[in-house]
Amino acid sequence: MATHNYKIFSCFNRKFIITEPGPSPDVQKAFSDFAAGASSMSADHLLRFLAEHQGEVDCTPSDSKRIIQQSRKQDQESGFDLHDFFHFLLDDDFNSPLKSQVHHDMNAPLSHYFIYTGHNSYLTGNQLSSDCSDEPIIKALQRGVRVIELDLWPNSAKDDIDVVHGRTLTTPVSLIQCLKSIKEYAFVKSHYPLIITLEDHLTPDLQAKVAEMATQIFGELLYYPETDSLTEFPTPESLKGRILISTKPPKEFLESKQCDDKDNEKESDDEGSSLPDHTNEPETDDESAPEYKRLITIRAGKPKGDIQDELKAVGEVRRLSLSEQALEKASDSYGADIVRFTQKNILRVYPKGTRLNSSNYKPHIGWTYGAQMVAFNMQGYGKSLRFMQGMFRANGGCGYVKKPEFLIQKGPHDEVFDPKRTLPVKKTLKVKVYMGNGWSLDFSQTDFDTYSPPDFYVKVCIIGVPADMAKKKTSVISNNWFPVWDEEFDFPLTVPELALLRIEVRENDKHQKDDFGGQTCLPVSELKSGFRSVPLYDEKGDKLKSVKLLIRFQFR
Repeated sequence: MATHNYKIFSCFNRKFIITEPGPSPDVQKAFSDFAAGASSMSADHLLRFLAEHQGEVDCTPSDSKRIIQQSRKQDQESGFDLHDFFHFLLDDDFNSPLKSQVHHDMNAPLSHYFIYTGHNSYLTGNQLSSDCSDEPIIKALQRGVRVIELDLWPNSAKDDIDVVHGRTLTTPVSLIQCLKSIKEYAFVKSHYPLIITLEDHLTPDLQAKVAEMATQIFGELLYYPETDSLTEFPTPESLKGRILISTKPPKEFLESKQCDDKDNEKESDDEGSSLPDHTNEPETDDESAPEYKRLITIRAGKPKGDIQDELKAVGEVRRLSLSEQALEKASDSYGADIVRFTQKNILRVYPKGTRLNSSNYKPHIGWTYGAQMVAFNMQGYGKSLRFMQGMFRANGGCGYVKKPEFLIQKGPHDEVFDPKRTLPVKKTLKVKVYMGNGWSLDFSQTDFDTYSPPDFYVKVCIIGVPADMAKKKTSVISNNWFPVWDEEFDFPLTVPELALLRIEVRENDKHQKDDFGGQTCLPVSELKSGFRSVPLYDEKGDKLKSVKLLIRFQFR
């Protein structure tokens, strides 16, 4: 029990007595059922609860004993009482909604994975005038991003390389500084391969200098392809701890090197002023920058003619880049070709050039067609970035998420998944929101309301294919730092493999925009069933220290 005093106009005092809630009836029933009616739950009882109610079939007797020893509030030999059991359920270290280990098959080609991908990874803010720095790169790597993009331009003296958003007011950072930071932080969050995509605007001698820098700085971390023409990409498992380079090969190795300048200018209509001006790029010959070419594992390009021809091209595997707009347009006519292309090749999708404020698009635009690299502005905070962060909480947060089998396989008549087709419901997700706590620890007494405790409610949404999109919310619990809702929602899902569960707590405000109280986004396919402690994050995606919800997930 706690007393909260609020002053009104410095002369009136409002007193609120708030009691922290105990276990809900559902929790009490589960405790009674699995403790066989006893007042305490033994390690054997807990093991049965974990296996049958929580779906934790891999738990062992030693696991349940360890949980009791580390979770109970009092040093008692008899196991959990109801109070201990309730606090165990609220502990996200023991009872999180997702697995914390890598558990997907990591021995398939790179093209079989969604990969956590950044766009213009060196920018600290907007696309036109913000500073370029290695700090955003470091932050991205610490969050588990596995694809870093660098734009390479000659410096003012034309004798070194800058990383900068070309032909804008952004201030440059040196390439060598970026490479050193990448080496230091590449594998702090994930041991799976880091891919550096280069937008190259360099002369052959500077390309050779890039090769020298990368070789000296990365050393044995740098991966060299075994052949000039890959017919299948290597696997994430075989590339653990390695750094890969992806860019367009020097012009002499491109089949399209003799395209007209007009065709070259069509390579992209959306990456804005960072695009190369092909009419001003240096000419190359058959011997230019061989060291640079040798670094390239994932050969890249953008469509120069008919997009369908690019998608149907056979031979060596490669990476193709399309803007969000170009992908949407192509999907209207060539959706099946896009899915087939992404089964062996890599498709990178990037924000349209008008997103000058570094905002982002809906990532499912790319994921539903199998696009591996859905490139995002990691400084562009908002709902779309939260969806991206939610997807890559899957598979232990390693930055690689195995694509669903229906995006990898073809039918007997070469048919593939059609995102625009409405499918029958495959399963229903049941979400019961019990309660929340931690706001009184992480926020000041007047952060939400000046004259009273907060009035919290929870928004629960599904993000996925159009047929699965849904928005629901709880009632508002007034004047309470420890809200109890006990409300359940059903979400029928046609493509649960691509669905994300978005949870957001808001504080009801009658006179202005509702205040933000925490959020999370979780991949539905990875949710663990049963009672779960769901930690919440701030608007940038940083975990709040204490705020969490107690939620039950069930699949029918």
